Amino acid sequence: QVQLVESGGALVQAGGSLRLSCATSIRTLGSWVMGWFRQAQGNERQFVAGIVWSDGSTYYADSVQGRFTGSRDTAENTAYLQMNSLKPEDTAVYYCAAGRRAGKWPHEYDYWGQGTQVTVSS
Repeated sequence: QVQLVESGGALVQAGGSLRLSCATSIRTLGSWVMGWFRQAQGNERQFVAGIVWSDGSTYYADSVQGRFTGSRDTAENTAYLQMNSLKPEDTAVYYCAAGRRAGKWPHEYDYWGQGTQVTVSS
């Protein structure tokens, strides 16, 4: 059974940084894409960043471009989301997901983690 486990969420002040991690039980990740999504209370789940596992290329939502950076550690089967210059509007539960193509919609991903809370205070 595929498992994705996020960690790293916390309470941080505006302007601060956090790094989220997503450990996966998928052993042959070469054909997968790891996505990061977030869901603020009362809102729909929205795309944040994607990491193409085979070559490490990344793509982002406009709202986080230049502030967030996705990466992966192929030896540890772990994806990361480095978040800098955090804003109160970044407050949400952050999820990692695994899918077969570089999509931006939740339905394009097959497996999901349980989420980790990020709260940015003003």
